[in-house]
Amino acid sequence: MATDYILFIHGVNTREVREQPEYADSLFKLIQKTVFDRKPDVQKIALYWGKVNEKAETALLNKLQASSFWSQMWFRTFREQQILKFAGDAALYVSRGIGVQVVNTLKTQALAGLKNAKPNDRLHLVTHSWGTVILFDLLFASRWDDEKVPGHDDVMAIRDAIYGISGKNGNPLQGIQVASFHTMGSPVAIFSLMDVSPTNNNTDLSSSHDITPQLQKLLESLHEARKGEKLPWRNYIHPGDPIAYPLKELMTDLVDGDSKYLDIEDIITQEPSMFDFLTVQSILALLKGGEAHSSYWQSNKVVQGISHVL
Repeated sequence: MATDYILFIHGVNTREVREQPEYADSLFKLIQKTVFDRKPDVQKIALYWGKVNEKAETALLNKLQASSFWSQMWFRTFREQQILKFAGDAALYVSRGIGVQVVNTLKTQALAGLKNAKPNDRLHLVTHSWGTVILFDLLFASRWDDEKVPGHDDVMAIRDAIYGISGKNGNPLQGIQVASFHTMGSPVAIFSLMDVSPTNNNTDLSSSHDITPQLQKLLESLHEARKGEKLPWRNYIHPGDPIAYPLKELMTDLVDGDSKYLDIEDIITQEPSMFDFLTVQSILALLKGGEAHSSYWQSNKVVQGISHVL
């Protein structure tokens, strides 16, 4: 019997503490309980990179708090627990020093989790927040292609493990097949602006962060391997999560203009209550955005969506 591997990658907690290594346990147990009768062999791979950024981010926060003006700043909790963590993780990952450490950490964990995978096994990618951007960057961005770039070997090793993506050995038709995407609180819509590549007749200004060409190649390979069956992609959005955005129209336009490859759906994880209707456009709702952004790990809608695809 084929094994279904669920690979989780966390993003930013945007609350009092960072995600812990056990961040995916509660969600995975709920999925296991839901699908056990139909899918007894489901394995968890929980990638954890949170500690890599922690030291640099804490040092910056300490310097900010040491300022005599910090106590006069409005929305200090929002700045410290949401803006700094989200923007800080983005800046630190894009930087070569910390970014390479994150890449090496994820490579080691991913290959260890997939070491027993067979050719007919399936891989389901469940990403949260900034983790979506990191994973898509590793799998698809051309900025890692140069052999001289630090982190190149680690990224190529990850790509070699995934069917439909070319790594160092140059053969994309090997490795485990991706069977579904599940994005939770995803900011990919914002970071797609990094893919915009204006060109003229004389100069190629293509972005090394552009994920579109390699993602299209993956979808084409999977479409053929799946005998024309579309790849499920579920994008989960809590309406109070300021980092979550719809993806269906965007991704269709970027990589699937003929709606040929993707069965993509945006799913709202919580319907607003009467109280929510009174506060949805207020600053109170924004200040509670961290709770909304962390809610997916206990969401019944997420459990149902992943279990249905399994």
